[in-house]
Amino acid sequence: MEIGSKVRSKIRKESTISLAKKGDKEAFLVLIQDNKVSLYRIAKGILKSENDIEDAFQNTIIKAYEKIHTLKNDNYFKTWIIRILINECNNIIKLNTRVIPMEKLRENVYEDSYCSSDIREAVDLLDEDLRIVILLFYYEDIPQKEIAKILNLKHGTVRSRISRAKEKLYEIIKES
Repeated sequence: MEIGSKVRSKIRKESTISLAKKGDKEAFLVLIQDNKVSLYRIAKGILKSENDIEDAFQNTIIKAYEKIHTLKNDNYFKTWIIRILINECNNIIKLNTRVIPMEKLRENVYEDSYCSSDIREAVDLLDEDLRIVILLFYYEDIPQKEIAKILNLKHGTVRSRISRAKEKLYEIIKES
């Protein structure tokens, strides 16, 4: 019975993507709703400012909506939209290096247990290249080969970054 529900879910997901590619706004919104927590976590792992996270999220949605017809393989929608998000986050980082930040305190827009854990603090201490692979692999359950595609890296590089990140996390947690 579980296998049947997985198959139905996959068929529903594929038809939703097909509808979105044909311009169905409601189908596109369903896809965004299904992926919003993952996208938020990834943006939060790259960017620190809640305003920047919201900007990256919004720009990602706009670009994905405008370009969804270019998605070649419907099975890679999540990988595709994560790649757009990472590019948007990198663009914001580039812009912020030229601007003096003037942050305002704001409440988090999304409730996420990921934000309140001790491990989250340890992950935040990692270098960006290690932090992003940890977020994608452990928090989003994305396979290493897909992470390699998303980040335009070799599969071996992703494996070694995950290994190095785990070692560093162990050291950070051991010290605290």
